[in-house]
Amino acid sequence: MFDRRLFTNFDWTLLALVLVISAIGVLNISSASASYRLVGTAYFIKQIYWIGAGMVLCVVACSLDYHLLEDIAYWFYGGILFLLVVVLLFGRTSMGATRWLNLGFINVQPSEPMKIVIIMTFARFFSHYPVFNGLSLKNLVYPFFLLGIPVLLIMKQPDLGTAILVSLIACSIFIYIRVRWTALVAIILGALPIFYGGWHYYLRDYQKNRIINFINPEQDPLGSGYHIIQSKIAVGSGGLFGKGFLLGTQSQLRFLPEQHTDFAFSVFAEEWGFVGCLLLLVLYLFLVLWGLHIALRCNDHFGSLLAVGVTAMFFWHIVINVGMVIGLFPVVGVPLPFFSYGGTSMVTSMVGVGILLNISMRRFMF
Repeated sequence: MFDRRLFTNFDWTLLALVLVISAIGVLNISSASASYRLVGTAYFIKQIYWIGAGMVLCVVACSLDYHLLEDIAYWFYGGILFLLVVVLLFGRTSMGATRWLNLGFINVQPSEPMKIVIIMTFARFFSHYPVFNGLSLKNLVYPFFLLGIPVLLIMKQPDLGTAILVSLIACSIFIYIRVRWTALVAIILGALPIFYGGWHYYLRDYQKNRIINFINPEQDPLGSGYHIIQSKIAVGSGGLFGKGFLLGTQSQLRFLPEQHTDFAFSVFAEEWGFVGCLLLLVLYLFLVLWGLHIALRCNDHFGSLLAVGVTAMFFWHIVINVGMVIGLFPVVGVPLPFFSYGGTSMVTSMVGVGILLNISMRRFMF
């Protein structure tokens, strides 16, 4: 029997926030892709389709009791690990990266749902093995094992941006639970040789160039430093109020690379200026704060960890993408949630919203 309290406690504020940001994103994608010569469906129309598909999954995610995720978390974890291995063996390669599975009618990127799955996995683990005095090194051995396998598989594709995001989401959950100072110092010291080995033996040349050009993009302005330079030009040329819709020269003249995906915020900044960017970032700030508000109101540990993990996923996407396009971080393939073009990213984000809605409207039941 349907419980009317679920509808009464439905979080319309969260849903409205997401739909407003998505609508602004569709408008921005239509401008960013206006100069493209497309044979098929326009990108902004496809984005509307993806929003619709994401909303369907969002409804499914918020309709079922979120405690079911606790029972199936490890099964989902194993399934996505399997798909990550399949991608490395049989995946579609594009621009030097093997990240997608071609299912005939759609291309799927398994590393995207791993962001949700790692949240589910850690929430289940720490809800069954609670820590009361902070996480010690012993407490972190098994979670690091769970985290390390998918991160290594994702880096093997290679997809440094998603690997960093999955790691940051997991670290956010660790911080929420609390890590002992002794363990934190030991982790930092242990990470130094890992970073050294990763730089010399694991990172590809183009990934190293991205980091080097983050420090000094002018050393290769027409090569690996081109993305950062053109993005900063676009953001800076927007001024206070922007040039207006469809009037951004960097996007309309196609100087800006990946302008409907990773650098969609640069297009928006040029057309709507500082004021428009400030309003968009305020919407994102409200989204993050609302997610933390849901986590604090939740009455059970599993739901609270889920809400923190999903909110951390949104937060790190926003910070890395915006920091990347204004030159604060190296260029990595991280989209802006609900804003950049991309089907798998939109669907994953909408599932995350569904989980937050689920937790919010069932808080009275536990």
